Parts: sequence; C-alpha cells; structure tokens
Amino acid sequence: MAKMPRTSDFDSTLAVMKDPYRFILKTSERLSSAVFETRLGLQRTVCMVGPEAAELFYNPLYFQRTGAAPEPLKKTLLGEGTVQGLDGDAHAYRKAMFMSLMSRSRIDDMTAILSNTWRLYAKGWAQRDRIDLYSETQGIFAEAACEWSGIPLPADEPTKKARITEIVELFDSAGRMFTPHLKSRLARKRLDRWAAAHIEDFRRGRLTSSPESAVAIIASYRLKDGTNLDPKIAGAELLNVIRPITAIAVYVVQSALALHRYAGNTKGDWDDSLLQSFVQEVRRFFPFFPQAVAKVKTDFVGLGYEFPKGGRALLDLHGTNHSRTTYKNPEVFQADRFLNVSPSAFNLIPQGGGDHFTGHRCAGEWMTIALMKASVRFLREEITYKVPPQNLDIDYRRLPALPFSRFQMDTVVLSR
Repeated sequence: MAKMPRTSDFDSTLAVMKDPYRFILKTSERLSSAVFETRLGLQRTVCMVGPEAAELFYNPLYFQRTGAAPEPLKKTLLGEGTVQGLDGDAHAYRKAMFMSLMSRSRIDDMTAILSNTWRLYAKGWAQRDRIDLYSETQGIFAEAACEWSGIPLPADEPTKKARITEIVELFDSAGRMFTPHLKSRLARKRLDRWAAAHIEDFRRGRLTSSPESAVAIIASYRLKDGTNLDPKIAGAELLNVIRPITAIAVYVVQSALALHRYAGNTKGDWDDSLLQSFVQEVRRFFPFFPQAVAKVKTDFVGLGYEFPKGGRALLDLHGTNHSRTTYKNPEVFQADRFLNVSPSAFNLIPQGGGDHFTGHRCAGEWMTIALMKASVRFLREEITYKVPPQNLDIDYRRLPALPFSRFQMDTVVLSR
C-alpha cells in the first residue's frame, strides 16, 4: 500500500487562507496525487480533488457529515441542527422536505418573482451615476427569496435594508476573519430569532402563506415521531432556503463579468441551449464554495491509500471543476463548453456532487441554474449599460471570491 503524500510544511492553514480556492489543486499537481495529507488548524486533514475523489467523498459508506463542519460554520453559514450536518435516514428524510420545494412549478414561480424584482430595482438605476451590481443583486435576490418563501420583509426601508444586510452577512462574512466573521455570528443570532418567530407565527395562524411556500412546508414538517421541528431548527432551515438564494448574487456578478470579458454584452436572442451552457460554464469557471468537509466514517482503502476512521477530509470543489482529467483547457472560459456535453454527478460540483435527493448535493442547484439564466437574460435583453474602467480581476483571497471592484455599471437604461 502506497503511503499518502504529505505537504512538507508543518501546518498549511496560512497557505489556505492566502489562496483558499487554489491551494488544494496546486498542491495536488505539485505532488502528482489527487489525494494528500496536510495539517489545517493543527488537525491532520486529507485533501482530495478530481471526479474520482468526488465520487469517493460522496459515498455514505465511507464519509459522514455529522460532526464534520467546523463550529464557526455552524454559527454562521449553516446554522445548528440543520440538514447539512445529518446522515443516513435522518438526512434523507429532512432532505425530502427541501426537495419538495424544488418542483418545476415552484422554480417557475420563483423565476417570475425574481424577474419582476429585477425590473423594480432597475427602474431607478437610470437616475444614478454608478451601480454596484453586487450590492444591488443582494437586495434583488433577498427580496425575491423572502417573497417566494412566504416571509415578509419589514415595510420601512431602513429596517428592510438592515435585514437584507444580515442575510448577506451569513454567507458574505462567514468565511472571513475577525470583524466580518463576528458580524456574521451576530447576524445569525438575530436571524435565527426572526425566522423562528415566523415559524411560530405560521403554526399559530398569525402568518398566512401559501401551503406550497417554504415557511409553510418547513413549519408543518414532522419528524418520524410525529412532532414538529424545534422552532429554532425550523427557522435555521428556513434560512437555509433564503440564504443560498440570496447568495446567487455572487454568480450574477460573475455572469456579468463573463458577458463583459468573454461573450460580449450583445443584444439578440441566445437559444436556451447556449444560455444553459453559458451558465454552467460560469459555475464551472468561477469560484463559489472552495471546499466541502466530511469525516471519515470507517477505516477503508480508497484511491490507493488508507483512510483512518475519524479523520477530516476536504474535497476541493473549485479544483475539481478545473480538473485536467475532465476538461480541456480548464483555465479558459468557453461559453459553449456544455453545448453538446452534459456534466456528470462528480465532474461539475460547484454546489456539491452526487444525487440531489439522497446525497449532500445542494437541493437548490436547479433553482440556481434557473435564476442565473433569468438574470443573464435580463442583463442581455432588458437593460443596456456601460462598464467603466475598474479592476475586474478576481480576488481569490476573498470568500466568496468576487472581482476587486465588485462590478460597477453606469449609463443604465431599462429597455422594456
């Protein structure tokens, strides 16, 4: 049995902080191995990259999520007691609740709400000298997500903006150090109370919402023993609908950058196949989540190496999307890359790999693709704008990664 390659440094935490999206892939290529061991936070960690590694990582016989997520992520991004930290029957049962929200009709409803919200926001852009696309899309997606979920945002504008800022801080500040991370923790505490209150209001008849809405589905969900979820956990799961939809704002900024740099902000229809390919290439090419974390469930041998029970494992999501074993010229953006090729469950994994219904792949991936397509249509067909000089290089040290300038627009005209 070959000995698993190891990094030469005692601990790689600082190296990962400096390059969170590319550290694993670069190290894998340097060591000529899809699997290697390092220390992160002084804890021995197996790093994995590539489709074969992804298929192994998402095999529930070998890896579990219970006890895997670092405490800072539970206190910010994920929430405590939520579906991401479950395994086996408990995970499958809870995941079914989320998948019930992802029907074609519900995705269409969300797409219609989002398109209307884009237009409402864009009406005021012509009167402004400069539009920060990331800031605007945060509001657009948060408002649309809350409306679709059956959760009212505050009526007065300052309080509404403050609530949207808190939703954004769950994902935009969680992975950063010091003050941003503290802000994310504080936002989590406030939002947990806010979401739990809406769960209680729905259960007691004080909040009326469609029976197909997220608040209704989650508030009414029953465990196998017939009891409802604890209001705090139910509220956290409700935020696990609203937060990731809002986070699609990151992909929209990246889509605008791709239109500007690689496809041209030209008018004229794209057929759905090219639009789908373009969106998939944005998801492949640009960084979103850097890694997924799991815990080794049992001693086993995989990919030619021994994995000890209880060890921590990181799967490089961004690196797998740039695997040279799968993609030709992965460092090049090609809008038509997926025009006649369908990705597998393990080679395009910006939101996780495996099966949507039974595994830990993001339940909202189909929603993400649909909303990205609607947003690209809006940028191409419903407004015209100019892109002033700015630094559009990607800041790979930022979590989530964005252009340094966040994508600024001016001379915006709503054409419909």
